[in-house]
Amino acid sequence: MSRRAAPHPVIDLSADTPCCPPLAQRRVPAETAAVLAPAFKALGDPVRLRLMSMIASAAGGEACVCDLTPAFDLTGPTISHHLRTLREAGLVDAERRGTWVYYRARPAILRQLAALLTVEPGTAA
Repeated sequence: MSRRAAPHPVIDLSADTPCCPPLAQRRVPAETAAVLAPAFKALGDPVRLRLMSMIASAAGGEACVCDLTPAFDLTGPTISHHLRTLREAGLVDAERRGTWVYYRARPAILRQLAALLTVEPGTAA
């Protein structure tokens, strides 16, 4: 008898409504954890967390790689690697304009992550 895994429910990380209740209210289902973990993992690096902060707080909602790179004592290829990791985790979108790439935060997934970490007063945590 073969064992087939049950199909994973689709979690829409671009939805404006939270994918799941906060951690302090209910356990996160395995499927949800598998979908959200890459975003948390991407943010677990100090350079990527700073890059994400710079992009999310940029005037006009986007940041050019030409403005991000000088803020670090790292090579361009290293910054590109970190930006690619953020993009692959679904945290940012990128658009090439000429020789430069501009990055925008994806607010919906940031709201999903924030909602998961929300702790309401009086909630056991």
